[in-house]
Amino acid sequence: MSESPEVSPAMETVQAAGVTRLLSIMARLRDRDAGCEWDIAQTFATIAPYTIEEAYEVADAIDRDDLPALREELGDLLLQVVFHARMAEELGAFDFDAVAHAISDKMTERHPHIFGDAADQGQSREVRWEAQKAAERAAKGATSALDGVALALPALMRAEKLQKRAARVGFDWPDTEGPRAKVIEELDELAAARTENERLDEAGDLLFAAVNLVRRYGVAPEDALRHGNAKFERRFRAMEALAGSDFPALSLEAQEELWQRVKAAER
Repeated sequence: MSESPEVSPAMETVQAAGVTRLLSIMARLRDRDAGCEWDIAQTFATIAPYTIEEAYEVADAIDRDDLPALREELGDLLLQVVFHARMAEELGAFDFDAVAHAISDKMTERHPHIFGDAADQGQSREVRWEAQKAAERAAKGATSALDGVALALPALMRAEKLQKRAARVGFDWPDTEGPRAKVIEELDELAAARTENERLDEAGDLLFAAVNLVRRYGVAPEDALRHGNAKFERRFRAMEALAGSDFPALSLEAQEELWQRVKAAER
């Protein structure tokens, strides 16, 4: 078995002190007699949106390559973990230490080639990972290949994960031709929709089909749309800068001309 990198006693003390202080602060905030009224009133459900928001703010700091901001946002995200763990501890379910031990156990189990026997070295990372994930889902009583895909994921990301799960059991197009034809089919069906419910249904099918096509090209749909959003925002701001305060009053044709000028300048 591989040895873990050693951490000096001094470093362990510093790390433990930081975590202990944060846990103590949260315990004080949640104190029923002397704590913060807002913190006391929170539940798992009310805190969950903040947890998601903080994760996105971590990603934003990374996208901006802003390490000082990343340090701050990681702290905000850690606070969310501490908050949930404290509420669970109050219910007698588990505490922060149990959370830390659980993820430590999971990581060592998922990396037997690092922490396990030499016999595990021969398997590819993909084979090990999928086998471990399948075993974990089975242990949790999974009855479908789609079990465990979190409902709270952004819809675009969840669509990709559902499709990948289906693909693992053979339900997938062999190439890009199938999903490309499906996108065209769904475009026609959306155009033919007449009621609000029909448009909702067909729009969902179109977006799901588009995710499938992008995925088959080997591109992560979430990354692709984030890139597309950033490109649109960059170009739109450039159009506004060219036109100044007159931009809203311009005709669509004039705005399109500005758009083409901005695109040409990027080439």
